Amino acid sequence: MEKILSILHRRISTTPKLAVQLGSGLAFLADALEHPVRIPYEDLPGFPKPTVEGHGGEFIFGHIEGVPVLFLSGRVHFYEGYTLNEVTTGAQIVAALEIPIFLITNAAGAVNETFKEGDLMVITDHINFSGSNPLKGKKHPNASRFVDQSDVYRKALRQKIKHAAKISGVTVREGVYMWFSGPSYETPAEVRMARVMGADAVGMSTVPEAMVAHSLGVQCAGISMITNMAAGIKDQALDHNEVLETGKRAADTMQQLFFAFVKELKNETH
Repeated sequence: MEKILSILHRRISTTPKLAVQLGSGLAFLADALEHPVRIPYEDLPGFPKPTVEGHGGEFIFGHIEGVPVLFLSGRVHFYEGYTLNEVTTGAQIVAALEIPIFLITNAAGAVNETFKEGDLMVITDHINFSGSNPLKGKKHPNASRFVDQSDVYRKALRQKIKHAAKISGVTVREGVYMWFSGPSYETPAEVRMARVMGADAVGMSTVPEAMVAHSLGVQCAGISMITNMAAGIKDQALDHNEVLETGKRAADTMQQLFFAFVKELKNETH
């Protein structure tokens, strides 16, 4: 970790105001950076590399509207065979760099039948159905052993995202995200169970990163891009290519919301 941080400190000119974990099909958000500095994961000793299509593999630093932003383009997942400590390496780095806000994005399947493909959902809470916990094991020196989970996705940040949506003319949903370990999609029975348990969307990421970042004092927010209706809702098989294709179609909406959110952060500093 020390070597990774040393390299990042040399390459990043100022402490970012915002870090963004880019989910499947969302790498285009980094295209807006002014004078981007790209730091491939492979240049960082021990940093895990993504193996899933749609996930890049680099840190990208730059400015948007004068706000310093660090993108994590590409993530690794628990189902790829990585440990949860490896899965949350990016979140640990965000905390170590003292970046105050971590926006985590993902592609998700809708459990809530009022949702539709292309919707954006602000995450209000999560359900960990993976069978494991990223805070298990040796305690991080900067974290508590028993971490409160009542405000992982900060209410104040959710309000900023909703205000950004209003001023940009983007409709957003709100809901609970349920984390399954993957890599198989959920069965129709599991989707019905998720709905009964209070989930609005399901996916295979985000929760471990949010839990670890939150435990280390980083303010977290999450946005899910609904790329498909979960199994059993429609009479069709699920396909990862569908996730990527829907991401492309929803690109403009996500970009509008993200730019408006960055402007909210910029106005906050003036």
